[in-house]
Amino acid sequence: MDSKEVITLVKNLEKSKANNDSVLEILTVLDKNLKPTEKLLRETKVGVVVNQFKKSSNAQIASLVKKMIGGWRDAISKEKKQKAQSKSAAGTASAAAANPANGATSEARKHDKYVSSKPRSAKNDGVITSIYNHKLRDMVIRAFYDALAKDSEHPPQSVLTTAIAVEKELNKLNNCETNEKGYKDKYRVVYSNVISKNNPDLKHKITAGDVTPDHLVSCDPRELAPEHLKKKFEEISKQNLFNAQGATLERSVTDRFTCGKCKEKKVSYYQLQTRSADEPLTTFCTCEVCGNRWKFS
Repeated sequence: MDSKEVITLVKNLEKSKANNDSVLEILTVLDKNLKPTEKLLRETKVGVVVNQFKKSSNAQIASLVKKMIGGWRDAISKEKKQKAQSKSAAGTASAAAANPANGATSEARKHDKYVSSKPRSAKNDGVITSIYNHKLRDMVIRAFYDALAKDSEHPPQSVLTTAIAVEKELNKLNNCETNEKGYKDKYRVVYSNVISKNNPDLKHKITAGDVTPDHLVSCDPRELAPEHLKKKFEEISKQNLFNAQGATLERSVTDRFTCGKCKEKKVSYYQLQTRSADEPLTTFCTCEVCGNRWKFS
């Protein structure tokens, strides 16, 4: 769990102070997924906020907070001890060279693929999607999580962070409190794009960060289409333009005809079969000088 994810949960925790169920859910997520480091706790202030619930009237919350704070304190002490040992061993070149290797190992673990024995969903991944204590918004977060997690190898907390960000952009565009219909309508459009079988790569682009939540919510759905569909849309558009223009008749200009109005011999004409096949063509004439029109067979 990175600092952005922790900060989001901390903000939600502060908003949900009066709701013991929501507080307990968020604390459970932090207890399960947060790996404490001195830097993370300092940046997010999560320890300060969580500690406020140490004297909660809810025994379950108070007990969990005491367990979390104690565990974090032990982890930080262990981290400081390890840092001190590293500094004492850093006097040699070999010790200095060992640090990059350790960093590479840590980076590799960070990007480990998540493998699940069950079909992925918020329920099967053990993810809590009740973030805002708002039935509709939390339902949307859960729906996006289930859609994005399916067939994904990204860790649950990473997918949850993306799902929360997508819902946040939806709510920013159409506030759920003041424009519920607009919120629902936009959600249906975005969700149908995410789960579309015609564009299976879109989900992976979203979880990988190639398609950002704000772009997903605000762009024309056609911009998200795969290349083969974009080409098809372009072909259809060109064909529609051609059909709208209609067939143009080829005109020829000649001096064989004389305008009966201005007597000029600069006349354009075209011919069409307007009667039965055994009848002669009808010739349509237009004087290029005065615009006079006539026809004859």
